[in-house]
Amino acid sequence: MEEIKDQEVFVNPYVIQMDKFASSLEHLSRTFLNMEKYKGTLSKEELDEMFEKVTDKVCTGCDWKRECLGDRRARTYQMMYEILCTAEEYGAELNIELKRRLKRQCQMAPRFLRESLELFENAKQILFWNHRMIQAREGYARQLTSFAKMIQYTTRELDAGIFQDDYLEKRIKAALKKEDMKLLFAVFYMTSQGRYEVHLTLKATKGRVVFAKDVAHLVGKCLGKSMIPRQGERLVVGEEYGTVACIEGAVFQTLQGVARIGKDCSQISGDTFLMKDLPGGKKGVALSDGMGSGEEAFRDSTMVVEMLEELLEAGFPADTALQLMNTALVIGREEVKFCTMDVCLFDLYQGSCEFVKAGACTTFIKKGEEVGTVKSTTLPIGVIQNIEIDKERMDLESGDFVIMVTDGVMDALPVGDQEEKMIEFIRNEESVNPKEFARNILGEVLKCSGEMPLDDMTIMVIGIWRI
Repeated sequence: MEEIKDQEVFVNPYVIQMDKFASSLEHLSRTFLNMEKYKGTLSKEELDEMFEKVTDKVCTGCDWKRECLGDRRARTYQMMYEILCTAEEYGAELNIELKRRLKRQCQMAPRFLRESLELFENAKQILFWNHRMIQAREGYARQLTSFAKMIQYTTRELDAGIFQDDYLEKRIKAALKKEDMKLLFAVFYMTSQGRYEVHLTLKATKGRVVFAKDVAHLVGKCLGKSMIPRQGERLVVGEEYGTVACIEGAVFQTLQGVARIGKDCSQISGDTFLMKDLPGGKKGVALSDGMGSGEEAFRDSTMVVEMLEELLEAGFPADTALQLMNTALVIGREEVKFCTMDVCLFDLYQGSCEFVKAGACTTFIKKGEEVGTVKSTTLPIGVIQNIEIDKERMDLESGDFVIMVTDGVMDALPVGDQEEKMIEFIRNEESVNPKEFARNILGEVLKCSGEMPLDDMTIMVIGIWRI
C-alpha cells in the first residue's frame, strides 16, 4: 500500500467523515498496543505473595514456625524459590538432592513441596492466559490499523480521483437522449493509473430496455476510449433509475487450467484454489495447501481461500489480506493449524503480475524457451502472530505462462533436483492450452515418482494474452 500522508486538507464532507473514522480506529489501535505488555516471569511481589500463602497453609501449628519464618526466613524463602526454579526447568519431578535438602530443612517438607508446586502451576496458568489475552489484543490492534490505513488510502484515492466535467457530461447526456435514455446525474473518476471510470444514474424511456454494454459503448464514443460495464453491474437499463459504472476495457486476458490428484488417489484434496475477477481490471489466482491431507486439510484451506476472496473483492491488498487472515488463525485457535498461501494478481491493463507468498512453493514463469522462478522463504499463515510476506512484481508479455504448484508436486521429484526437474518439464512442454499444459506436467511428475501420490498434488497454469 502506498504511503499515506499525515496531513491533508479535504473539501468533500463524506471524505472528511471517513478520515475521522479512520483516525479513531488508529487511536484505538494505539491504545491497545500501549496497554500492559507481556511478562514471561513472576515479579518479586508475586513471589512474596506466593511465599505468604504457602507458609500460611503449611507452617500454621508447626513447632519450628517462629524460627523458620524469623531468623531463617531468607533461607526458607530461598528454599521455595529453588523449588520453583527446578519445577520450571524439569517439571514437578525434582532432583533427589533438592528433595533431601528440603527434608533436612523442613519438618513439613512433603506438604511444603505440594503447596509450592500447586501455587506455581496456578501462577503459570495465569501467565499463560494473560499472554493469550495480550496476543489477541495486539492482533486486534494490528487489524484495526490495517482497516484504518485501507480507509485512509481509499478516501484519499477517491478524493483525488473524482472530478467534474460539464462539457463531457453534456455530450454523454445528449448521446443518451438520442437513444431514448434519460440521465439523472454522472460521476467521473480517474484512477491512480490514469484510467477513466464513469458512473451514470439513468433510465430508458418510451418503454425501451437498453443493454448496459450499449450504454458503455456510447460513453466510450464520447470519451474516445473503449469502455465496458464494470463486472457485476446490471445487464440492462429499464424504466426505473439505476446506476451503471463504465470502465476502460482491459488490454490483456488470462486463461487458466488446473490438474490435481489427492493423496493415494483420494477424491478429497487438501489443496484449494481460487480464480477471481477483481476490481480495477485485475485477475486473482490463489493456491492454498492445508496442513496434512484429506477432509480436515480441505476444510482449512477452503476456509482461508474463501476469506481471501472476500478481502480481495473488498479491495484489500493481497499482503494486507494475508496478514489479517494470519492474525485471525493464530488468535482463534488453541492448536496450530497452518496453510500455505500462493497468490498471483494479474493486472490486465499493464500485463504485469504481483506474486504474494506465505510459505508457498516456488512459482515458475515460462517466457518462450526461458523459465524463471519466484521463491518464498516465509512461514505459512497460522503458525506465529507476526509473519513476513514475500512480494514480487514482474512484467509479462503476451503468451507467457505462470505455473503454480503445491509441495506435494515438488516432494514427488528427486531430492535436490526438484526445481531443475520442474523447469525441464515446463521448458519442454509445447501445449499452449493451460488445462492441457497442467495435465501434461502432472503426468511427468507422476512418471518421475513412479508410485502412488504420497501427498495432495495441484498444478495451476495461467496464460496471459493481449486482446
